[in-house]
Amino acid sequence: MDHSRNIRARATAAVMSAIALAALTLSGCAVVDRSAPPAMAKNDSVAILPIANNTETPQAGQRAASIAQSLLASYGYTNLSRYPASADDETLFDAAKPDAQQNALNWARQQNARYALTGAVNEWRYKVGVDGEPAVGLTFDMIDVQTGKIVWTGTGSRTGWSRDAVSGVAQKLERDLLSPLAR
Repeated sequence: MDHSRNIRARATAAVMSAIALAALTLSGCAVVDRSAPPAMAKNDSVAILPIANNTETPQAGQRAASIAQSLLASYGYTNLSRYPASADDETLFDAAKPDAQQNALNWARQQNARYALTGAVNEWRYKVGVDGEPAVGLTFDMIDVQTGKIVWTGTGSRTGWSRDAVSGVAQKLERDLLSPLAR
């Protein structure tokens, strides 16, 4: 009888180990790198600037900025402002606007913002293939508005399963990227 229990206990342990290993493997669908966060207060003024769209997906930058603003608000930031979008922002195949970032930073200064969040969307799509998994790649920079220096940066990519929405994958990635700012 003890031998039978011992075998069952070992089998249970093996199954549990396999499940834990599978969970670790499946959670490996994301890569995130971040610098140490600045000492920010929840009442510091943060401007959400345009996020560059380096993809073929229209308005991916605006979508990423919207999610980031919502996450920062959920982390308790109470003084958020969003750069006003214009009608021609992120039109597909639009020529690069080299002064857009500087104009946005000047706007943040006019708003007396302490920090500004900006970045780039490098991937926002469903992969081609049978499963069509969603894939998102983002970079965020937190800028000290007065000096113009980057005080925090984070970059990452994440894929989901074929039934996941790109926006859901993006939200998970942005939560991972911005989580150090939640403290």
